[in-house]
Amino acid sequence: MTSPLVAEGAAVAALRSVMLRVQQAAERSGSKPDRVRVVAVSKTKPVTLIRQLYDAGHRCFGENYVQEIVEKAPQLPQDVEWHFIGHLQSNKVKTLLGGVPNLAVFESVDNQKIANNLDRMVSTLGRDPLRVLVQVNTSGEESKSGVDPSNCVELAKHVKLSCPNLVFSGLMTIGMADYTSTPQNFQTLSNCRSEVCKALEMPEEQCELSMGMSGDFELAIEMGSTNVRVGSTIFGPREYPKKQE
Repeated sequence: MTSPLVAEGAAVAALRSVMLRVQQAAERSGSKPDRVRVVAVSKTKPVTLIRQLYDAGHRCFGENYVQEIVEKAPQLPQDVEWHFIGHLQSNKVKTLLGGVPNLAVFESVDNQKIANNLDRMVSTLGRDPLRVLVQVNTSGEESKSGVDPSNCVELAKHVKLSCPNLVFSGLMTIGMADYTSTPQNFQTLSNCRSEVCKALEMPEEQCELSMGMSGDFELAIEMGSTNVRVGSTIFGPREYPKKQE
């Protein structure tokens, strides 16, 4: 069995490798490497492992489950920038926002109801406005959350104009079932950004594209991603000791 220290050292080395690949992909696409954020997705991984990456200088981490993020966040420094990535039930909104004061971005607004619930709870808790991304289903799979591309403008407008405690910050897509995406998925999200920015009279450089994961983040960056979500390439395979809620 691999000792925790060996695993942690490997994670730091893997993060550095990912950051180098991000830099090279950005340079190939003609964009500045500092325009691309790497969210280290730490689901199922222990706080000790996250802390190693924090101590190595990384600050941006992502989680998929409310239970995990509310357990981990208080054990780590307040300057961690947490991203929540995944479907959120309405009855968990207070738990998430109340339990993670340093939640920086909610990446998966996929309908008006969740936007309204987040907006109200940010106000109730007296938090600073929360940055959010609208999740778009670019693959057309029914199993995937996300608004249809034809409705992305309407949802983005709702967030920007009707949710004063939310900051519309861009668009997100998860991609295909095997967690890889085709250029078409990424192009669809890029097209959505053009439509949204035109409708909202917003400069495209102010509208983030969160696309790309462990299997395809370099392609995503080359196609304009500003936010990649990398988990297993940094942390190793997921560990599921029990069913998550």
